[in-house]
Amino acid sequence: MLAEEGYERWDGRGALGYLTVAEVCRAQIEAPPEHARVIVASNCFPTGMLGYWTGKLADAGLAAALTTTSPARLGHPDGGPPLAGTNPLSIAIPSSDGRPVVTDVSMGQVTYGDVIAGIASPDELVPFGGDHAHKAFALALGLQLLVDALAGDGYGAVMVVARPEADPVPALRRLAGDIRLPGDSSPTKA
Repeated sequence: MLAEEGYERWDGRGALGYLTVAEVCRAQIEAPPEHARVIVASNCFPTGMLGYWTGKLADAGLAAALTTTSPARLGHPDGGPPLAGTNPLSIAIPSSDGRPVVTDVSMGQVTYGDVIAGIASPDELVPFGGDHAHKAFALALGLQLLVDALAGDGYGAVMVVARPEADPVPALRRLAGDIRLPGDSSPTKA
């Protein structure tokens, strides 16, 4: 691992991404950044449900964003070969109420896991958004290129962790009322 203030580079050496990201998260919780840190993990795949990892960081009081790459499975909505993975993005924000907001979105209409499990057909593995699928495709492509540029060849992950300067979640929960927010296990009551 290469480490300097504000940046870490991990090489998964072909290990399961779950193991690499678990170790990266453990290290961030044990030695959080003074302000913020970018972490690049290369040569690791698959990483699973990213909200699990960013949620752990939020539970430790850190704001986090994480994206990863996968084999090219999404083509342009107008057709053509697969050009990007489903490239999920998760963002988690801690809260003084102990209930962080954790988002976790794949850029695919379905996940590859759904296809493997037989829940969805390979034809359904397209960028989400219907008539606006070009937006999910653009985000998938941007995330793919970001991770590829920072991690290099092979699959990888890019994470940003930071100590929050504010606590916006309680105000959002008051505004949302009974609406279930991302990361909630069940609807909340005001």
